Amino acid sequence: MKEGEIKTFGLLGKNISYSFSRGYFTEKFEKLNLKRHKYVNFDIQQIKDFPLVIGKENNLKGINVTIPYKEAIIPFLDKLDETAKTIGAVNTIKFTKRGNLKGYNSDVVGFENSIKPLLQSHHKKALILGTGGASKAIAHALNKNNIKFKFVSRNPEGKNEISYDSLTQETLLKYTVIINCTPLGTFPDTEKCPDIPYQFITDTHLLYDLIYNPEVSTFLSKGKEKGAIIKNGFEMLQLQAEESWRIWND
Repeated sequence: MKEGEIKTFGLLGKNISYSFSRGYFTEKFEKLNLKRHKYVNFDIQQIKDFPLVIGKENNLKGINVTIPYKEAIIPFLDKLDETAKTIGAVNTIKFTKRGNLKGYNSDVVGFENSIKPLLQSHHKKALILGTGGASKAIAHALNKNNIKFKFVSRNPEGKNEISYDSLTQETLLKYTVIINCTPLGTFPDTEKCPDIPYQFITDTHLLYDLIYNPEVSTFLSKGKEKGAIIKNGFEMLQLQAEESWRIWND
């Protein structure tokens, strides 16, 4: 890097003006007195515009990837690390010294470290609501911690996916961890929530929502009413951001 050149980092996504990442890293750079670092949003309507966008930047060092491109970005990368390859989703890209783009997944670390303190001995099975890129990282973390899971989908495919319609009291008695990986309930559509039978939630349940805006989503507030442990995705975001920073500087 030439003397005085600015190191650029950013977030790739669609309609991401609300994003957490830009504020988080801008504040981080100020705290660390990193005057020649900047963090920008790469807000694109279709993934095919990705090469165009990064072609305009001189000194890109790292990118975070958010909805809806965590899977779609993979064909544009030169390499994947083992975890990202296993998961099939990427949320962190490192620009290597050779100019290659390498994909990682720091969502796993963020989710695992934020949910672990809440897990109790009876939390043996989980329902993952949604089947997008984020849900794959969640599944990987649950696997690592010996928690069996099923994906809940509007259009289930394969033996490990079930439909929302099939959720019964019996199912919810068995699956006491429920993780929302859908965007339902995100600001400004805060009244929305996944269509599950909330009447069968009990104080043995743990409800985890990847959403962090609002702080308590409708999904979480319905769980709280039934005495469930609840947690939003804010700490996960902070932890995955720190893991991204570690990857970029490794």
